[in-house]
Amino acid sequence: MTVKRVAQGIAVAAVAGLLGLLVWDVAHKNEATGFVNQIKAGDKPAAPPLALKPLDGGGRVTLASLRGKAVVVNFWASWCGPCKTESAALERAWRKHKANGVVVLGIDYHDVVGDAKRFVDKHELTYPILRDRDGAVGSRYDLTGVPETFFIDRRGRLVGESLQGPIDKGDNVQKFEQGIQAALGSS
Repeated sequence: MTVKRVAQGIAVAAVAGLLGLLVWDVAHKNEATGFVNQIKAGDKPAAPPLALKPLDGGGRVTLASLRGKAVVVNFWASWCGPCKTESAALERAWRKHKANGVVVLGIDYHDVVGDAKRFVDKHELTYPILRDRDGAVGSRYDLTGVPETFFIDRRGRLVGESLQGPIDKGDNVQKFEQGIQAALGSS
């Protein structure tokens, strides 16, 4: 009978722990998605901070170091099929808009560094690629999956509509250009 009560106690503690994690996760997601709701309401909330190392090494890149530029933040991974198709469109956007002060940042999310480097080489990507090895930055952006793209204006604020899925498919083609224009034209 004692073993049964110990097992019941462990089960109750496990359920209580899981319930606590669920409550924390829901509360955390509500905080994180707050900026998405603010953008939809027409506000321009501050972009979540990022400080990441480039895939090819070197010092950290921060959003603060890019103040004054419009920034496109694209989360991707080498194992993501749609990321492969959109990489050429991101490269074209980078080449087209960089003279106007647009920086495209590719954020390699939860990936093996060798696979990511092969992806960059294969797709001939020249825009900055940063590594979110542990997913902390993706969590701050309340990432729903890859690819996902965000637009940040010259003052470091989120503008436009975040894009889930590849930027070169469906409605995202037009929304991508609108996001870049919102980032460039926002004051």
